[in-house]
Amino acid sequence: MRFLFKTSYEQDVRLIQHSGQLFWNGLLIIALLISPIVLPEFWLAQLNLILVYSMVGLGMMILLGYTGQLSLGHAAFFGLGAFVQAYFVNRGWPFFGAMSITIIANVILGALIALPALRVKGIFLGIATLALGLIVEEVLVKWESFTNGTSGLTVKPVQLFGWVLKAQHEFFYLALGIVLLCTLMTLNLLRSPTGRAMIAIRDSEISAQSMGIQAGRTKISAFMISAAFTGIGGGLYAQYLRHISPENFTLLLSLDFALMVIIGGLASIHGVFFGAMFVVLMPPLIAIGKDFLPAAMANTAGLQNVVYGLILIGVVLFEPRGLYGRWLKTRTYFQIFPFYRRGMFRRQKAFQKSDRLS
Repeated sequence: MRFLFKTSYEQDVRLIQHSGQLFWNGLLIIALLISPIVLPEFWLAQLNLILVYSMVGLGMMILLGYTGQLSLGHAAFFGLGAFVQAYFVNRGWPFFGAMSITIIANVILGALIALPALRVKGIFLGIATLALGLIVEEVLVKWESFTNGTSGLTVKPVQLFGWVLKAQHEFFYLALGIVLLCTLMTLNLLRSPTGRAMIAIRDSEISAQSMGIQAGRTKISAFMISAAFTGIGGGLYAQYLRHISPENFTLLLSLDFALMVIIGGLASIHGVFFGAMFVVLMPPLIAIGKDFLPAAMANTAGLQNVVYGLILIGVVLFEPRGLYGRWLKTRTYFQIFPFYRRGMFRRQKAFQKSDRLS
């Protein structure tokens, strides 16, 4: 087991903490680069969806995991990003040109939502963002000149420098490059003063304000960055599906996004990808598992929702740190066996007076 003894602030904010981290991350990237060669078409399509959902997960993690702001309306940003991307691509705009307009549109919507949301927190903020999702969903249905209503839009494939990306593996490399770039941006954000201010607000808003952190400005920044990342995910989603309609961006999708970061592991970049894999791979795995269930149970309506609910309850009760937390415990168990103790991951939380007032 590796122990890091940090003696300077520079070590604390270093992107790569040790050589082992560089080795395993490099090995993972190599495995991803060769995955289109070895994976069947179906599982490569699932991997593409994981990358798209990971973009949304990065946005959700910045807002919920690192700033502590609950959002149940992120399908609105996702849907807006998808339709803006589709609208401009269909009119001949290049991919990155349309994506830049998508980011700007989502940043503006994120700022507009953040301003009234500053007055509420907790579950009330969740209800406010839930209303946003319902409003945007209705607007997408009624704004037929922009979205073509319930019939939806057919989206032109990605064109880069005259090269049309139609195959699954071609889209995969584009999505992988964007996700890696945005992951590095997220890691750098968390090392910056803005990122540390977000974490301070999540832990104790009153304490953060007493240290001179402007909570309002930091929350607005978190909403805007989160909306931008989610809009990028929506743009990739539109280019991947090649046909979108308002029915793709419902309230249930917002709940899936929140579920994704909670089950993956809050306040963890790794948890984003664990959560994305869970949300994307669970439906096909349930479909495969139905073959081994009795016919009466396999044909039950809502089986997937029941499984999701049971897993969420199990995570909340037995593993609050999510799938990534369970992976950390498993890895540590094998590293220090037989000296592993169950209580070594227990978090001792001490409340200050300022916390009781919030």
